[in-house]
Amino acid sequence: ALVMTESDYGPVYYIPRADVRVGLMEKTYHSSHCPFKGDASYWTINAGDQTAENAVWSYEMHFDEVAIIRETMSFYTSKVDAIEVS
Repeated sequence: ALVMTESDYGPVYYIPRADVRVGLMEKTYHSSHCPFKGDASYWTINAGDQTAENAVWSYEMHFDEVAIIRETMSFYTSKVDAIEVS
């Protein structure tokens, strides 16, 4: 994973998409724009009987200057209890 420190936020972990269980997620229509990184897409996690809406984001349309985050996903720590590595 890549750890980035971003302005007013704590560290943000960008995890390679290949290491994320995307089968537990559903892409949503939510999006956002960061003037430094580009346009983010969002996913809702559905695991067991729990749902975390728009808990995951990825810069699928990132700026060239941040190509290092290509094919990564990030999780809102306020919306997930843990990130497990297997």
